[in-house]
Amino acid sequence: MEKYMVVCTFKQGTEMSDVYAVVAEEQAQAAELQAAGNIVAIHLATLSRGTVFIETFAVTLEDATAIVQSLPMAIWWNIDVFPLSGPGKPGAAS
Repeated sequence: MEKYMVVCTFKQGTEMSDVYAVVAEEQAQAAELQAAGNIVAIHLATLSRGTVFIETFAVTLEDATAIVQSLPMAIWWNIDVFPLSGPGKPGAAS
């Protein structure tokens, strides 16, 4: 399993009242994914930034994307997935 950071930004025109209506469902699904070891952490930026950061464990980038897309709020998100790696050694080629 690899670690990924998924950056989710709300799509233009998203009605936040629709988003708030699925908060309980979102929390339940996120808890299930955390219990299964697929989601490590969820970090919310301020509402004005409209960004959610989700740290996941998955086999592939596509799997990490699918994990996040299984969340109810994903229908309102633009999703960008980044593989994570540990810091390099000082002086090593990047």
